[in-house]
Amino acid sequence: MKTVSAILLAAGESLRMGEVNKLELLVDGMPLLRRTAEMLLASNLKKVVVVLGHEAEKMRAILKDLPLNFVENDAYRDGQMTSVDKGLFSLSEVCDGVMICLSDQPLLKTEDVNVLIEAFGKRSYGSILVPAFKGKRGNPIIFDYLHRQEILNGERNLGCKKLIEKNPKEVNVFEMNNDNVVFDLDTPKQYSAYTENINKASAI
Repeated sequence: MKTVSAILLAAGESLRMGEVNKLELLVDGMPLLRRTAEMLLASNLKKVVVVLGHEAEKMRAILKDLPLNFVENDAYRDGQMTSVDKGLFSLSEVCDGVMICLSDQPLLKTEDVNVLIEAFGKRSYGSILVPAFKGKRGNPIIFDYLHRQEILNGERNLGCKKLIEKNPKEVNVFEMNNDNVVFDLDTPKQYSAYTENINKASAI
């Protein structure tokens, strides 16, 4: 099996969620960030690097006692790609692929991550695997470790998006059998709708 390590992005301010840091919102009975980290650690990933920034110490406390690798991004206000760069720079241990994970996908499961790792290993073409559901692209993406230096050498804040735009023939869009990869939490309205749907499902 191909070895894949992950970079978990947890440095943003989540401004669209208002005064609450969305990574503290409860999902499955625990803060969203911890739920995401535990889900990744239970998968076939080789290593998980967490990039912290906004409220770094509070986020670190949420992840207390988990076997994670941490790096802090002091420039997190300059955009998400500064966090990707920090994570990639710290990921010096060679692996076959790098998975870029968002912290705000409450539906994403360990099984989904393992399906993507397997698909990356079995792909017949392309060095960039992008999950999709009914044609809509989502996250997390996986790219060949060989792209690491290309991204680190690129222009600031362009990173993965630029990598995909520059290498369209390298993109392998992998269709998932559920919408977990295309759902994330950005606003209070989305969180309310999410919790309402979960409560309805639990009542059935």
